[in-house]
Amino acid sequence: MKTAKGIKILLVDDEPHILQFLEMGLVNEGFEVQTASDGADAIEQAADFKPHVVILDVMMPEMNGFEVVKELKGDGSSQVGIIMLTAKDEVEDRVKGLTLGADDYMVKPFSFEELLARIQARLRNQFPDLLGEVVQGPFRLDDRRKEIIYMGKVLELSPTEYELLKFMIINCGIVLSKTLILDRVWGYDFGGEENIVEVYVRSLREKLGDKEHKLIRTLRGVGYRVDLP
Repeated sequence: MKTAKGIKILLVDDEPHILQFLEMGLVNEGFEVQTASDGADAIEQAADFKPHVVILDVMMPEMNGFEVVKELKGDGSSQVGIIMLTAKDEVEDRVKGLTLGADDYMVKPFSFEELLARIQARLRNQFPDLLGEVVQGPFRLDDRRKEIIYMGKVLELSPTEYELLKFMIINCGIVLSKTLILDRVWGYDFGGEENIVEVYVRSLREKLGDKEHKLIRTLRGVGYRVDLP
């Protein structure tokens, strides 16, 4: 990411030591940060602060993270990026959060470096103007024209190939499971087989000339990761 200046992040967690640790790290990275220790306070602060990204714990007393997501994204008009934090890697929690409007999730404990990568992914996806032109390694992404330029040439992609490659580029360096890819590219109600992801990844590799799988790497039993120079 080119700069964090002017980018606002709201941290929401009922554990003070987590808030303090994340706030210190994000402020050091140059972000403008506010914190909230409960859901009601988070909604009130979000209305005034207008954050670009909300880091939101799921398990909180009285008003949990799911209810906060529903309030922040209920009418579908909010562009804020929401990353949910959960101590349980349960499919039900993940699906519920994403269905309500969350954009990503992380399972505690997690590394600060991974959180930064996911924040950057949300900004590239939802606030590209904040970062200038979205350029990742040899890729230039123009979402308005639905074009991805690789090594100076426009790739000929189907709509699904475009969405898949866009998702992988935006989340470069992050391991993406087939389940997560299906949720974010094909949709929660997709009733097909996970193998469809392999078919599309194979097609993308052919179009990228990635015969040795150095660009789109397969991590057996885990998923895929885009590695950029």
